[in-house]
Amino acid sequence: MSEPRASEHRSPEPSPALLDVAGLARHFPVRGFLNRRVGTLRALDDVSFSVAKGEVLGIVGESGCGKSTLGKTLMGIHEPTQGEVRLAGARIASPGQKRAAEVRARLQYVYQDPGASLDPRWTLRRSLHEPLIIHTDWPRARREEHVQAIVKAVGLPQAHLDLYPHEISGGQQRRVGLARILVLGPQLIIFDEPTSGLDVSVQATVLALFRDLRREFDLTYLFISHDLAVVRSICDRVVVMYLGRIVEIGATTDVFNTPRHPYTRSLLAAAPRIGGPRVTENFTLQGEPPDPSNVPSGCRFRTRCPLAIQACAEIEPQVELEGGHGVACLRWREQAA
Repeated sequence: MSEPRASEHRSPEPSPALLDVAGLARHFPVRGFLNRRVGTLRALDDVSFSVAKGEVLGIVGESGCGKSTLGKTLMGIHEPTQGEVRLAGARIASPGQKRAAEVRARLQYVYQDPGASLDPRWTLRRSLHEPLIIHTDWPRARREEHVQAIVKAVGLPQAHLDLYPHEISGGQQRRVGLARILVLGPQLIIFDEPTSGLDVSVQATVLALFRDLRREFDLTYLFISHDLAVVRSICDRVVVMYLGRIVEIGATTDVFNTPRHPYTRSLLAAAPRIGGPRVTENFTLQGEPPDPSNVPSGCRFRTRCPLAIQACAEIEPQVELEGGHGVACLRWREQAA
């Protein structure tokens, strides 16, 4: 494997697509008595989007909408049922395809609980050396030099390398988790709820670190989160998911300022606002998402949508782009016509 890339400042203009996702689906079998298959849970269905080099793309939606399944399928933890994923033009995932070790180094995943990914019996130094031992043939002295440089970049004291995971705070564990993947020089990092469980002050520090590392190491981020305020502050574009499908996609300012899909409007209305109206006054989203093993016909959101019409039960809307802002909604199409 070649040496992890040296830092370089990112151009402010996004580059051509680094990640291309086309028709991606991930279905899980539902087992009944005697382990017989009695149905299919459609966690992801026909998901397509691209991520430009140097971009931060946010993925938002309720719990169970498929956000984490999407990230894990891109990473290779789950095998796609349909569709394909391309990284820098090379296909890295499709049904039955094995993930190459070189791809695993270029595409990295930051878990929601970084402490759980660290071996409690290992010092932080050993945890940071491990990826280099697996993916390179570097001697120990060269690995140690590189590890110390990365630790400095994420803002951890060198003395922490001799500590164990339980001896550092949650915010510091997130820094160690970042350092552990940065040692391999990845191109794209998938964050899964990276700020959950953090105090507000620590959250702000971690987000600032994400921005600094993005510039220093020329990184591209896929940012999975339920925190709309965090997504708004850090992401260039946003994908809104509902029950395994994309319902809206566009620039962050467009999606937050002029949401087109009723589901997106409901999410934004439910978000707490300082000095704004109470959440319950504008909260129009009713009930729970349907069972993904028994999705409604037509539009999957129609059973909870206040604007649903008969056609919504008969036609499954596809994402239609207009000026880079896409929405999958028959009512919006009708109003825009």
